[in-house]
Amino acid sequence: MLNCVFRLGEFGDVEAFSGFEISGHAGYGEAANEREGNDIVCAAVSSCTMLVCNAITENYGATADVKVEENRITLSLKENSESAQKLIAAFCEHLETLSREYENIKVTIK
Repeated sequence: MLNCVFRLGEFGDVEAFSGFEISGHAGYGEAANEREGNDIVCAAVSSCTMLVCNAITENYGATADVKVEENRITLSLKENSESAQKLIAAFCEHLETLSREYENIKVTIK
């Protein structure tokens, strides 16, 4: 199961996205092919995740902690940024769309 958790937090008196954590493995490629690295669902989500992390920190210049670990990527915003908020919202919507097609993706907002 690929778990996509989007966190809401307080920035002053505004509730907004404070970050996200993407973890696990979709297991899509393993069912079709025993070779590791053939999971197109995980590849798509990983690519989108890194694009969002890089855009927020490098292009938008928002202050955020990004951690890349085995089967886990997390981003925690240190400040509210309108651009980062819009991008995280679009990312969440994109993953929700994927989750409707691939049931092994779970999206949670908390």
